[in-house]
Amino acid sequence: MRKLVVFLSIILSVFLSCQSIKKIVDDDTAYINEIVKVQDKLNAEFRNPKESPLDKKDLANFKSLDFFPIDKKYRVEAKLVLNKNPKVFELPTTTKRKPKYIKYADAYFSLDGKDFHVEIYQNQANLQSEEYKDFLFFPFNDYTNGFETYGGGRYIDLHIPKNKSKIIIDFNKAYNPYCAYSHRWSCPLIPSANHLKIKIKAGVKKFGL
Repeated sequence: MRKLVVFLSIILSVFLSCQSIKKIVDDDTAYINEIVKVQDKLNAEFRNPKESPLDKKDLANFKSLDFFPIDKKYRVEAKLVLNKNPKVFELPTTTKRKPKYIKYADAYFSLDGKDFHVEIYQNQANLQSEEYKDFLFFPFNDYTNGFETYGGGRYIDLHIPKNKSKIIIDFNKAYNPYCAYSHRWSCPLIPSANHLKIKIKAGVKKFGL
């Protein structure tokens, strides 16, 4: 009888282990599919002459943006500390344009054993739009800039979370500012608070690399 109990326990353990592995695989597959959809949407915008930031000569030859391999470690959960006394400020850009933002919150996260503190912003013009009023803006620099990625840094669009004590920052969704593709555009510069001393090998790479 004891041998039967031991045997059944082993079978149950193996079954539960297989179920756990299957769940991990299914979760990873769903995540990869999510990022692929984001990439496909971005490519579709770049192919569309009405939406594309590309100059005509680049648009004529455009097939796809270049992306880093999707890596789930670059999807981090950050502690969010809301700015209780936000003040409107003008964010410098690559031109004389100075859009108005507030610092919405400070965010704290860990990546590759390092701790980071960054700032997340909210464009005040978006508050007038039903579609964009919950958008947040996270611009950042990292050690890939000027080599594998655009020298001026990259952006991530976020949304105000339901639980305002934490937020997901997914660097696999990082994209280049439009001025990475043409000097026709005016793009916000990266505040010094968001200069990350690490290589973020995720998201969109440098155009024409």
